[in-house]
Amino acid sequence: MRVKCVLCDKIEQINDETSIAKRLRNRPIHTYMCNECNNRIEKRTNERIETGNFKLYRKKKKQDDW
Repeated sequence: MRVKCVLCDKIEQINDETSIAKRLRNRPIHTYMCNECNNRIEKRTNERIETGNFKLYRKKKKQDDW
C-alpha cells in the first residue's frame, strides 16, 4: 500500500497486513505520518515538556464509587 505523509508529502510503501494499513483503509479520517516526522514531533514535544511551559489539557477522570 502506498501512503503519503501529511507533513512532508513523502510517499512510502507499507505492508498491506499491518495495523496502520488496515486503519487507513477502514477509516479514511486517519492520516499517515512517516517515522522521521513522528520522531521529530516527539523529540520537540519532549523538549517543550522539559522547559516547564508545556501544559497538556486532559479531562480529569472522576472516581466512580461503585
